[in-house]
Amino acid sequence: MTPAPANAIQSSPSLPLMHRIVLLGPPGAGKGTQAKRLAKELGIPHLSTGELLRAAASAGTALGREADGYMRQGRLVPDALVLGILRERLAAADAHRGFILDGYPRNVAQAQSLAEITPVEQVLYFEIPESVLVDRLSQRRNCPTCGTVYNLVTQPPRQSGRCDRDGTPLIQRTDDSEEAVRTRLAVYREATVPLLDLYRTQGLVRTVPAGGSVEEVDARVRAALH
Repeated sequence: MTPAPANAIQSSPSLPLMHRIVLLGPPGAGKGTQAKRLAKELGIPHLSTGELLRAAASAGTALGREADGYMRQGRLVPDALVLGILRERLAAADAHRGFILDGYPRNVAQAQSLAEITPVEQVLYFEIPESVLVDRLSQRRNCPTCGTVYNLVTQPPRQSGRCDRDGTPLIQRTDDSEEAVRTRLAVYREATVPLLDLYRTQGLVRTVPAGGSVEEVDARVRAALH
């Protein structure tokens, strides 16, 4: 039998076969990047709220069609509807061994609702200085066609201003301007500090310093899970 790589995440008394993990952290902290890497290794789905809602709408489920109506009007999808879609998604076969939730819950009320449908075993909090976040997000550019995200400093496109995949001119989202980023961070802090306190009282939170390269943060995530 081939031994597992030394840095592989393995089940142990502190890491059960079920991996029900919530990632918390401010926008731009790198949660999505790390969630994709971790989900691939553990063989469980990475569930972000936006992708979850879009998938449900694309599948044409009753809840998905209802959510699509809100999204087409530019309105927030109600919490109860998001929770219903999440409940359906967690019933899928690929989620039977667990999940990685990225961007949900966002506040205490959502966490309490989530607890009614599934337990959470670990919460990884991505901690990063605000100055680093502002710089990171203000340098972010998106491809409006395929959705690929670049950073002009750390992950620039091969051809300046154009997507590597399809050549589409890149754009900066309006909420990635420096002023908008600082506003988003203030809103995030207001909602998330009480949420972190809740999970800390349950002994679930492990802090992951989120500055540095993708590989450095990946190593910290693994250490936190072990």
